[in-house]
Amino acid sequence: MQLLGKCAIVTGGGRGIGRAIALAFAREGADICVVARTQSQIDEVTAEIRRLGRKATAIACDVTDFSAVESAVKDAAGTLGQIDILVNNAGGGEERTTVGADDPQVWRHVIELNLLGTYYFSREVLRHLRESGGGTIINVGSGMGHQARVGNSSYNAAKAGVWMLTRCMAMELSEENITVNELIPGPVATELTSGLFEENKPHPSIPGEWVKGPENVVPVALFLAVQGSHGPTGQSFSLARRPL
Repeated sequence: MQLLGKCAIVTGGGRGIGRAIALAFAREGADICVVARTQSQIDEVTAEIRRLGRKATAIACDVTDFSAVESAVKDAAGTLGQIDILVNNAGGGEERTTVGADDPQVWRHVIELNLLGTYYFSREVLRHLRESGGGTIINVGSGMGHQARVGNSSYNAAKAGVWMLTRCMAMELSEENITVNELIPGPVATELTSGLFEENKPHPSIPGEWVKGPENVVPVALFLAVQGSHGPTGQSFSLARRPL
């Protein structure tokens, strides 16, 4: 019960990596606010958390809508009583093509979903972390934010922004007992990647890389959540099997 007495918000918590992290944190004693767009999915996760004996609330929220994020954080703090941990997991890529052959509206939405959603939640949670005497922000990033690649510039640019935001916030908050780190899962088989990856199989195009399941990401997320205010900050923790 390493997180007993802690309260966490997990965005994108209705499925995949977010769901696995939310349930793992609850098993370690945390009360959880699960955020995602699909109400039925987050209701299912919160029901599982309650069966573990923890307090849970489900908030349907579009992370690209700042007013919705403001409301979600306020409701989460009111229900849980405090916020100690934020996991910015919501994200995804929607278009895999080159610049010029892409759709500008889709390109923009990928930036909003991955980068602005992370910024909005981080910004709104800060006051509550300060009220709790400190806390932890974990931004789920990507190796694609560290390396250029052909055909997915919106996702690469968005995740590169998340990595820079992580470092900037870590520096700004280093004297306030708030740590901010990036977690890079590497390739993971989820609903969003069902047409690309197969769990426990080699990556289709990267030699030596293997595809993980959502549960394989949990140990690093838990490690970061329990480090406390004097733990690492402004760092990137990667599960990839290749240099980034």
